Amino acid sequence: MRVATFNLESLDEPVEPRAAVLRPALERLEADVLCLQEVNGQHVAGRRDRAFRALDVLLVGTPYASYHRSATRSPGRTGPADVHNLVTLSRFAIREERQLLHEAVPPAQVSLVTAEPPTTDAVEVRFERPVLLTGLDCGGRLITIVNVHLRAPIASAIPGQKSGPFSWRTSGAWAEGYYLSGIKRIGQALELRLLVDGLLDADPGAHLLLTGDFNAEANETPLRLLAAAPEDTGNADLAGRSLVVLDRAIPVSRRFSVVHHGRPQMLDHMLASHALYGRFRGIEVHNEALGDEAIGWAKGVGEGGSYHAGVVATFAD
Repeated sequence: MRVATFNLESLDEPVEPRAAVLRPALERLEADVLCLQEVNGQHVAGRRDRAFRALDVLLVGTPYASYHRSATRSPGRTGPADVHNLVTLSRFAIREERQLLHEAVPPAQVSLVTAEPPTTDAVEVRFERPVLLTGLDCGGRLITIVNVHLRAPIASAIPGQKSGPFSWRTSGAWAEGYYLSGIKRIGQALELRLLVDGLLDADPGAHLLLTGDFNAEANETPLRLLAAAPEDTGNADLAGRSLVVLDRAIPVSRRFSVVHHGRPQMLDHMLASHALYGRFRGIEVHNEALGDEAIGWAKGVGEGGSYHAGVVATFAD
């Protein structure tokens, strides 16, 4: 079984010419289960809900076109949100599907110190998108896949403090915006850790995989919360509750899924329960064609394909 993750970076219409780059990249993954991030939803004439028209065009002629599909939905709707949906495509039948957003961790209440005009009222700091849990029937064995896209380390907006889309009026407000983004990213990692604990409470031998764009490297707080290594918890009795960061099996020289200002970073990960780790056989990152996202955006060059690399892991059947 091959499980892959790939951030398509705001896939939208028109799909061409990006499909000329993305479609071969998807085919090369040869995935039985494909977890996608940043899939936009498009308007359909005469319909209230959006649809994945761009994704459908991209998948034409690939095996994924006939796969079972689960996806996040816009709140209160049956269709997707306008941007940044999660989609999981599976050759295996789907037995369970749900999205989670502030189910275990309520929004933080924060009093802003740099807002203009000043305010004394606390504001809610909400996660930007749900995570998507999909339970798959793999030959009679349930494998739970959690598709993840955490908040990027880019400063969140502060009222009255932006002078442009990427510029700020004061350095203090910019710093507070980063603080808010950190709350979102780490808070959602906490909710994911609580989800993992609940699944392992129900079944200590659960075959569980968290995968997607975590917007953090393996040594940063979100990944440490999720891995919950005994050396961090200080309790060897909790070792069975930890998750294994599978991309550590990639040689260091190849271990990157994004290039930013010339710095290779591994932001797209796979974390497995120990029961699933027993079936783990290998992992690859398809980063040969990666461009530098910071240089591309500075020059006004869009994604082309994607500034993220696909990652694929193989498990024994």
